[in-house]
Amino acid sequence: MIKKGFAFLVVLATLGAIGWKAYEKAQQKRKGAERKQRQAVTAIEMAPVKKATIRDVATFSGTLSARSQFLVAPKVIGRLEKLMVDIGDKVAKGQLIAVLDSQEYEQQVERARAELDVAKAKVAESFSAMDVAKRELERRRTLREEKVTSEAELDEADARFKVNEARYKVSQAEVAQKEAALRTAQIQLSYTQIGVSWDEGDESRVVGERLVDQGAMLRANEPIVSVLDIRSVKAVIHIIERDYSKVVPGQEAALTTDAFPSTKFTGKVSRVAPILKEASRQARVEIEIPNPERLLKPGMFVRAFIEFDRHENATVVPLAALVRRNGRQGVFLVDTQAAQVRFIPAKIGIMDGDWAEVVEPALSGEVATLGQHLLEDGATVLLPQPPSAAKSPQPGGKSKP
Repeated sequence: MIKKGFAFLVVLATLGAIGWKAYEKAQQKRKGAERKQRQAVTAIEMAPVKKATIRDVATFSGTLSARSQFLVAPKVIGRLEKLMVDIGDKVAKGQLIAVLDSQEYEQQVERARAELDVAKAKVAESFSAMDVAKRELERRRTLREEKVTSEAELDEADARFKVNEARYKVSQAEVAQKEAALRTAQIQLSYTQIGVSWDEGDESRVVGERLVDQGAMLRANEPIVSVLDIRSVKAVIHIIERDYSKVVPGQEAALTTDAFPSTKFTGKVSRVAPILKEASRQARVEIEIPNPERLLKPGMFVRAFIEFDRHENATVVPLAALVRRNGRQGVFLVDTQAAQVRFIPAKIGIMDGDWAEVVEPALSGEVATLGQHLLEDGATVLLPQPPSAAKSPQPGGKSKP
């Protein structure tokens, strides 16, 4: 038994020694492969660190609307007899644009005028009766003083005068009532002449839509046309919570539209909503844009560019140069003499198009812009030939207003 146990231990020790040798060989192969990989030369492209002006510009999309817009509608019912304007026509303040059939309203004016004449005749009649009763009362008073008539006859004359006086006042009130009815009928007749008017400015405006045709029977307050003021327009955009504090009234904005792709329009933020919609977490912002040539039309889609910040003489590198190593963002600075790179952790500021601002540390020289994802700190690199041939666009090269 002792011999068998000793033999088993010898076999176990032999197997352990063989396994250890195999493990050492595998480790040596792995380390050799890693050493070869580190010694491999990576070809790169590079670009110089520059000093330039860099901007923090946000892009928003929105829709244009008119500076002001209102609907023109009749205040009374009637058949549309004439419509003097159409889509795109300019209209002046106070201009007559439509006429309703007025025969019924003219008849109402004539009837009201006739009723007023009758009321005035009643005034004259009641005044004459009151005057007669007044003279009779004065005569009875004189006779009573002379003891010729009785007290009862005097009281009867006084009552008769008061009745006629009351009738006279009622007839006067009826005249006032009929005059008011006549004015009402005349006003309703005037409503058959439909014009446009507004309070702000005397400049002409334009017809946006025609909503009915000539000859239509209209109800009261049924729209006929819409009138727009597009001397300036407003772009309505919506901003998220992150950008809300950066947008303030008076801030300048640049705008473009597909209708005029080569034209840049400028405007200013006119209003910022004091609330954000709970569903979208966005706030409404209005940008007022001068439109003297009437090129911009309500309903157009626009892109608005608002500059939040600008840094002059900033240190900038191509955006492609930024990499992450061990959880830190930075760039590979190229030592062109030694053909090696060094990883520099960097604090990044504004990103503008294809360029990024390096706030810290101070940088100069060349940075790797291609092949950098294969690099480690201290790696040997294959430089482009010649180094001066590596050209790069200027900061701000991305098309922005």
